[in-house]
Amino acid sequence: MNEPFAQTNLESTETIATKQLVGFFIGEELFGVDILTVQEIIRDTPITPIPDAPDFLEGVINLRGSIIPVIDLRKRLKLVQPVHLDPDVWIIILTVEGRVTGFVVDRVTKVLNVPENSIKPPPDIVVAGLKSQYIQGVCKLDQRLLILLEFSRILMVDEIKKLKSMKRSKVPASI
Repeated sequence: MNEPFAQTNLESTETIATKQLVGFFIGEELFGVDILTVQEIIRDTPITPIPDAPDFLEGVINLRGSIIPVIDLRKRLKLVQPVHLDPDVWIIILTVEGRVTGFVVDRVTKVLNVPENSIKPPPDIVVAGLKSQYIQGVCKLDQRLLILLEFSRILMVDEIKKLKSMKRSKVPASI
């Protein structure tokens, strides 16, 4: 019974954990949001303005009978307005902490599979101000920098209170 011991080549079958993100652009900047928070992505939906709303609140939309607030992410993140805006509006509908909210972006990319270990915390200088708490992380993706946003932090507490205090009577009947 002197058979040689058969060695099997055990290669690492360890899989790299990935995070699925929906990518979108605001200007030339690439952002991402966890796909699990995305309810849907819509285009060409009329937005009804709301009187006395914060400047970043574009208005509301009627999505299959539900009235959903729509926030202009460019204004909320205080990014530079381009000279020419695309008339076709992309709205990402997200469910964040039980609230359904729409966010206007310039364009949406495909679903991105990002290795979790490639997502790094934002540099300290970026998160030094309280208003930058919505940046969850950054990673390099195809020679670009992707900024991962934490939408549960996009609105400050006082802004959430203001949105909640807006009465339904302010919503025009034409919606």
